Amino acid sequence: MDSGVTRNGEVQIAYEDFGKTGGRPLLLISGLDSQMIGWPDGFCEALAGAGFHVVRYDHRDAGLSTHFTGKKKAYELTDMIDDMMAVIDAQGWDSANLVGLSMGGGLAQFAALLRPDRVRTVTAISAIPQYAQPIRLFRYVRFPGPFKLVFRRYGDSPQEKQRMLVDITRLTEAISLPLDDDWVRETAAEAVRRHVPDRYSRTRQLAAGFAAKLPPGGIARITQPVLALSGEEDPLIRSSAGRALARAVPHGRFVLVHQMGTCSRRRCGRNSSAKSTGTRREVARARTQKRRVAPA
Repeated sequence: MDSGVTRNGEVQIAYEDFGKTGGRPLLLISGLDSQMIGWPDGFCEALAGAGFHVVRYDHRDAGLSTHFTGKKKAYELTDMIDDMMAVIDAQGWDSANLVGLSMGGGLAQFAALLRPDRVRTVTAISAIPQYAQPIRLFRYVRFPGPFKLVFRRYGDSPQEKQRMLVDITRLTEAISLPLDDDWVRETAAEAVRRHVPDRYSRTRQLAAGFAAKLPPGGIARITQPVLALSGEEDPLIRSSAGRALARAVPHGRFVLVHQMGTCSRRRCGRNSSAKSTGTRREVARARTQKRRVAPA
């Protein structure tokens, strides 16, 4: 794994890449207020081992990338798309396969519309189809789902921030498979070490998303192949979101993944801080999932 920093104007974007130059370009786009280490090393290495050049990155206002201040919108969604393009440029890619989780899946849809020449395919995991009226997005949200932690209070110490991140991860997972609690705790501790969570970074990212305007015709004008993946046990987003996305685009396909929550971190192996990349069985499963992700 190699790491680097690229720039979009005055904003620095941190990234890490797995695999050899010349592999099929695959960009992993994280969810709301999430750091790139949420994509486990074992998952990234399995994809790289199957022939992809895999890159994950921190959004602005996350991880090691540039952070902003204030409670109001500090940038546009198009700025976040430009950050994505800066990461693609830093690899010397003319285009890439995009894999986005949750909010990252929404960003991938916008990127396919706004920069179609730079996007080969879109894989949207636990993502909602993007509409001109943001209020329509709530039909796909499970309640209380993402609001379960609204009234839970956390202190300002690193330990309390770590506890918050552990609770958020557990909230997104399926219940039928055992969760690797060591990985969850170690990843949360590493996230706090990289950058202490800012209570308003999520607000700023959401504000950018809600203010975004779709081009005329909306996502029906996405011409790239789109794979929508939904977890059978996703506690946050209904599987109808993935089905609707696949129907709304000309070249869409929907896959319901059994025993998966909002994502599949249970099967993907730990990060390097845990000194493990997952068992052979976990890597094999990740490779199987890869074959469904990005054919280009």
